[in-house]
Amino acid sequence: MSYDAILLVSFGGPEGRDDVLPFLENVTRGRNIPPERLLEVAEHYYHFDGVSPINQQCRELIAALRSELDRHEIKLPIYWGNRNWDPLLPEVLQKMKDDGVQHALAFVTAAFSSWSSCRQYRENIAAAQQLVGDGAPEIDKLRVFYNHPHFVAANVKLIQQSLDLIPADRREKTHLAFTAHSIPQSMSDSCDYLQQLTESCQLVTEELRIPVDRWRLVFQSRSGRPQDPWLEPDICDHLAALKESGTDDVVVVPIGFLSDHMEVLFDLDCEAMDACNRIGLNMVRAGTVGTHPEFVSMIRRLIEERIAGVLPEAIGQFGPSHNQCPAECCPGPQSSKRTISIDE
Repeated sequence: MSYDAILLVSFGGPEGRDDVLPFLENVTRGRNIPPERLLEVAEHYYHFDGVSPINQQCRELIAALRSELDRHEIKLPIYWGNRNWDPLLPEVLQKMKDDGVQHALAFVTAAFSSWSSCRQYRENIAAAQQLVGDGAPEIDKLRVFYNHPHFVAANVKLIQQSLDLIPADRREKTHLAFTAHSIPQSMSDSCDYLQQLTESCQLVTEELRIPVDRWRLVFQSRSGRPQDPWLEPDICDHLAALKESGTDDVVVVPIGFLSDHMEVLFDLDCEAMDACNRIGLNMVRAGTVGTHPEFVSMIRRLIEERIAGVLPEAIGQFGPSHNQCPAECCPGPQSSKRTISIDE
């Protein structure tokens, strides 16, 4: 297949206090989110003067990927479009059309399959193509990469750095709490999100030789109606349970997130850390893959799979994911679409 551009697709975030509420209104349009919930989430952003780090992290990833592609003589231009804030996808696809781009590969900043992390992005791209109209570039999404060896390697190295911060005599008893965004149970039942997350955690802990009784996958950033079941346990509940069981040290690993954006900074570095300080549990937060060289190398390798026919790489029991998502992939119940998180 011939491609003439790369498109990085992300969530987007405000870059000033005046951006916060318009951004949240973009995120929640058509979902009947109560105004008080918007104001509650807005406070997360105001805590950081209204600036989400996600856009700057996308810029840094693009710069790192540009260098990686140049080193391997892949000369494709890189464009960047967001779901919810500037640069918005319709404007970027129009720019691509004006530049003569006909067929691009999209890298979506999500490692796992669910309605909100896969299918919704594909729907966003399709909607942008419709707005651009005739001549809009074709866009093929790169596959999910939860079991790519370089994604696993990046997480292994970041966790090892965190474990090294634990006193040596306590390191063998330290627990790992892998975190990911909670989603409604009904949505989880119709996709591979939980299976893929569990596989990533297993691959990482096997490499680190962490026994199964010293790690757990937990969830954060839940939203929606309290009566609707979502994936559990919540990270703060799990931290309290660890302390009650006699644990002194925990490394929190945000494996479900690719960069240190608002949910990582607020939900983990603020709320989870505060919870640990209250109960006397020593918490170290592992870094996200961000611009780690292993992760950037993985993106380049995913691109090479498509442009040069390189054999796909995957480890573990499930093999590489599909390149073309089937029609039934990650459907997500309508009720879930109305309640999915309004954070990043």
